[in-house]
Amino acid sequence: MPSEHRVLVVTGTGTEVGKTVATAAVAAVARAAGRSVAVLKPAQTGVGPGERGDADEVVRLAGAGVTGRELARYPEPLAPETAARRAGLPPVGPRDVAEAAEKLAAEHDLVLVEGAGGLLVRYDAEGGTLADAARLLDAPVLVVAAAGLGTLNLAALTGEALRARGLRQLGVLVGSLPARPGLAERCNLTDLPVAAGAPLLGALPAGAGALTPAAFRAAARGWLGAGLGGTWTG
Repeated sequence: MPSEHRVLVVTGTGTEVGKTVATAAVAAVARAAGRSVAVLKPAQTGVGPGERGDADEVVRLAGAGVTGRELARYPEPLAPETAARRAGLPPVGPRDVAEAAEKLAAEHDLVLVEGAGGLLVRYDAEGGTLADAARLLDAPVLVVAAAGLGTLNLAALTGEALRARGLRQLGVLVGSLPARPGLAERCNLTDLPVAAGAPLLGALPAGAGALTPAAFRAAARGWLGAGLGGTWTG
């Protein structure tokens, strides 16, 4: 991706859309271009002590030279604010996220901030969201979307929420495209940028995260468009 971006916020149109694998692909391509990369997971939910979290998975797939950091971990697979409250643990607010990202940006060429779920998921009792962190950072936002039915509405809503807050959407990325896409998936490759109001920046194949790290890194550039440093053209 363009070198002027020091921090990129990665969100999804919802859960289970391929956000972590997409973050790993962006990290892998940036590393291949010689950039030092950090991935920041503000709130990891649904993972216990000693278990591999999303930041760990990005580091595993993207390889050496990627720094992974979590700010908080909560055991139940819930929205961060709910998970923190139920666990009796301190929440992570947007300012915490922004400060951590800025510190990492002082030592890395690119910081990828991977949110939990979608853009407006609550992180604290004050209603702080990933969008608030992006605004504090003045960072562009990459939206990872599902490939199939229902994704156009969610992409449109996410794009509208970003514009309403004065945030820049770098683009939309399909997180998991079936090997044999059906009619809806094929049409969505054309319709997603229209719905989102932002360019389509690539499509990751379903099962990409199951590849060996070496195979993942070798293939990642072909999944991402030029706006993310790749060679994908649709």
